[in-house]
Amino acid sequence: MALRTIRLLGDDILTKTCREVKVMTPRLQELIADMLDTMYEANGVGLAAPQVGVLRRIVVIDVGDGPLVMVNPVIVEKSGEQTGDEGCLSYPGKAGQVTRPNYVKARYLNEDMEECEVEGEELLARAICHELDHLDGHMYVEFVEGEIHDVTYEDPEEFEEDEEE
Repeated sequence: MALRTIRLLGDDILTKTCREVKVMTPRLQELIADMLDTMYEANGVGLAAPQVGVLRRIVVIDVGDGPLVMVNPVIVEKSGEQTGDEGCLSYPGKAGQVTRPNYVKARYLNEDMEECEVEGEELLARAICHELDHLDGHMYVEFVEGEIHDVTYEDPEEFEEDEEE
Protein backbone atom coordinates (compact mmCIF):
# COMPACT_ATOMS: atom_id res chain seq x y z
CA MET A 1 0.00 0.00 0.00
CA ALA A 2 1.15 3.48 -0.81
CA LEU A 3 -0.09 7.02 -0.77
CA ARG A 4 -0.74 8.43 -4.22
CA THR A 5 -0.59 12.04 -5.33
CA ILE A 6 -4.03 13.63 -5.54
CA ARG A 7 -4.48 15.53 -8.80
CA LEU A 8 -5.72 19.09 -8.37
CA LEU A 9 -8.30 21.21 -10.18
CA GLY A 10 -6.79 22.27 -13.51
CA ASP A 11 -5.17 18.88 -14.18
CA ASP A 12 -6.47 17.64 -17.55
CA ILE A 13 -6.99 14.09 -16.28
CA LEU A 14 -9.87 15.35 -14.10
CA THR A 15 -11.81 16.31 -17.24
CA LYS A 16 -11.58 12.93 -18.98
CA THR A 17 -14.09 10.05 -19.04
CA CYS A 18 -12.86 6.87 -17.34
CA ARG A 19 -12.77 3.41 -18.92
CA GLU A 20 -14.81 0.50 -17.61
CA VAL A 21 -13.01 -2.20 -15.63
CA LYS A 22 -13.38 -5.53 -17.44
CA VAL A 23 -11.11 -7.71 -15.28
CA MET A 24 -9.87 -7.22 -11.71
CA THR A 25 -6.10 -7.49 -11.78
CA PRO A 26 -3.53 -7.41 -8.96
CA ARG A 27 -2.55 -3.96 -10.20
CA LEU A 28 -6.14 -2.70 -9.83
CA GLN A 29 -6.40 -4.31 -6.37
CA GLU A 30 -3.26 -2.41 -5.41
CA LEU A 31 -4.80 0.78 -6.82
CA ILE A 32 -7.90 0.29 -4.65
CA ALA A 33 -5.81 -0.25 -1.52
CA ASP A 34 -3.73 2.83 -2.35
CA MET A 35 -6.87 4.89 -2.98
CA LEU A 36 -8.26 3.96 0.44
CA ASP A 37 -4.96 4.83 2.15
CA THR A 38 -4.76 8.12 0.24
CA MET A 39 -8.38 9.04 1.05
CA TYR A 40 -7.94 8.33 4.77
CA GLU A 41 -4.61 10.17 4.92
CA ALA A 42 -6.26 13.24 3.33
CA ASN A 43 -9.28 13.00 5.70
CA GLY A 44 -11.66 12.61 2.77
CA VAL A 45 -14.94 10.70 2.52
CA GLY A 46 -14.45 9.67 -1.10
CA LEU A 47 -11.88 9.37 -3.85
CA ALA A 48 -12.19 8.47 -7.53
CA ALA A 49 -9.45 6.83 -9.60
CA PRO A 50 -8.90 9.86 -11.88
CA GLN A 51 -8.06 11.90 -8.78
CA VAL A 52 -4.93 9.77 -8.45
CA GLY A 53 -4.23 9.81 -12.18
CA VAL A 54 -5.90 6.56 -13.27
CA LEU A 55 -8.70 6.66 -15.86
CA ARG A 56 -10.66 3.65 -14.59
CA ARG A 57 -14.24 3.53 -13.26
CA ILE A 58 -13.36 2.95 -9.59
CA VAL A 59 -14.34 4.95 -6.51
CA VAL A 60 -13.85 4.46 -2.79
CA ILE A 61 -16.13 6.03 -0.18
CA ASP A 62 -16.27 5.99 3.60
CA VAL A 63 -18.81 8.22 5.35
CA GLY A 64 -18.09 6.56 8.69
CA ASP A 65 -19.64 3.13 8.07
CA GLY A 66 -16.50 1.48 6.72
CA PRO A 67 -15.05 1.49 3.21
CA LEU A 68 -17.25 1.09 0.14
CA VAL A 69 -15.37 0.10 -3.02
CA MET A 70 -17.34 0.59 -6.22
CA VAL A 71 -16.15 -0.67 -9.61
CA ASN A 72 -18.11 0.45 -12.70
CA PRO A 73 -20.79 2.14 -10.56
CA VAL A 74 -24.05 3.40 -12.04
CA ILE A 75 -26.84 5.31 -10.30
CA VAL A 76 -30.11 3.51 -11.06
CA GLU A 77 -32.50 5.50 -8.90
CA LYS A 78 -32.54 8.88 -7.19
CA SER A 79 -35.08 11.01 -5.38
CA GLY A 80 -35.47 13.98 -3.11
CA GLU A 81 -33.16 16.93 -2.87
CA GLN A 82 -30.54 18.27 -0.49
CA THR A 83 -28.44 21.40 -0.71
CA GLY A 84 -25.27 21.73 1.29
CA ASP A 85 -21.60 22.59 1.37
CA GLU A 86 -19.46 20.29 -0.72
CA GLY A 87 -15.71 20.12 -1.00
CA CYS A 88 -13.20 17.94 -2.85
CA LEU A 89 -9.74 16.55 -2.22
CA SER A 90 -8.82 17.83 -5.70
CA TYR A 91 -9.68 21.40 -4.63
CA PRO A 92 -8.46 21.54 -1.03
CA GLY A 93 -9.54 24.29 1.32
CA LYS A 94 -12.55 25.27 -0.80
CA ALA A 95 -16.27 24.47 -0.70
CA GLY A 96 -19.53 25.53 -2.27
CA GLN A 97 -23.27 24.93 -2.07
CA VAL A 98 -24.39 22.06 -4.32
CA THR A 99 -27.84 20.51 -4.70
CA ARG A 100 -27.84 16.71 -4.97
CA PRO A 101 -30.46 13.96 -4.62
CA ASN A 102 -31.18 13.09 -0.99
CA TYR A 103 -31.50 9.39 -1.91
CA VAL A 104 -29.64 7.30 -4.47
CA LYS A 105 -29.49 3.64 -5.37
CA ALA A 106 -26.39 2.50 -7.25
CA ARG A 107 -25.28 -0.76 -8.84
CA TYR A 108 -21.61 -1.62 -8.98
CA LEU A 109 -19.11 -4.45 -8.87
CA ASN A 110 -17.11 -5.09 -5.72
CA GLU A 111 -13.40 -5.98 -5.64
CA ASP A 112 -14.29 -9.59 -6.51
CA MET A 113 -16.26 -8.35 -9.56
CA GLU A 114 -19.56 -9.45 -7.96
CA GLU A 115 -22.62 -7.33 -8.70
CA CYS A 116 -23.78 -5.31 -5.70
CA GLU A 117 -26.26 -2.57 -4.90
CA VAL A 118 -26.16 0.20 -2.34
CA GLU A 119 -28.79 2.64 -1.19
CA GLY A 120 -27.71 5.88 0.40
CA GLU A 121 -29.27 8.96 1.89
CA GLU A 122 -27.88 12.36 2.82
CA LEU A 123 -24.04 12.27 3.04
CA LEU A 124 -23.70 8.84 1.41
CA ALA A 125 -25.99 9.90 -1.46
CA ARG A 126 -23.98 13.11 -1.87
CA ALA A 127 -20.67 11.20 -1.83
CA ILE A 128 -21.84 8.66 -4.42
CA CYS A 129 -23.03 11.41 -6.79
CA HIS A 130 -19.85 13.44 -6.26
CA GLU A 131 -17.47 10.53 -6.88
CA LEU A 132 -19.38 9.19 -9.89
CA ASP A 133 -19.21 12.67 -11.44
CA HIS A 134 -15.41 12.36 -11.36
CA LEU A 135 -15.63 9.21 -13.52
CA ASP A 136 -17.20 11.27 -16.29
CA GLY A 137 -14.77 14.17 -16.02
CA HIS A 138 -16.91 16.48 -13.89
CA MET A 139 -16.12 18.27 -10.63
CA TYR A 140 -18.50 19.75 -8.09
CA VAL A 141 -17.35 23.28 -8.96
CA GLU A 142 -19.45 23.00 -12.15
CA PHE A 143 -22.60 22.68 -10.01
CA VAL A 144 -21.90 25.24 -7.26
CA GLU A 145 -24.76 27.62 -6.54
CA GLY A 146 -23.27 30.97 -5.61
CA GLU A 147 -19.66 31.49 -4.62
CA ILE A 148 -16.94 29.02 -3.74
CA HIS A 149 -15.52 29.87 -0.32
CA ASP A 150 -12.54 28.99 1.83
CA VAL A 151 -12.95 26.35 4.50
CA THR A 152 -10.71 25.49 7.40
CA TYR A 153 -10.89 22.33 9.40
CA GLU A 154 -9.74 22.16 12.98
CA ASP A 155 -7.00 19.66 13.68
CA PRO A 156 -8.70 17.05 15.93
CA GLU A 157 -5.50 16.63 17.96
CA GLU A 158 -5.32 20.37 18.62
CA PHE A 159 -8.96 20.30 19.72
CA GLU A 160 -8.31 17.47 22.18
CA GLU A 161 -5.39 19.39 23.71
CA ASP A 162 -7.58 22.48 24.10
CA GLU A 163 -10.19 20.48 26.01
CA GLU A 164 -7.61 19.20 28.51
CA GLU A 165 -6.55 22.71 29.57
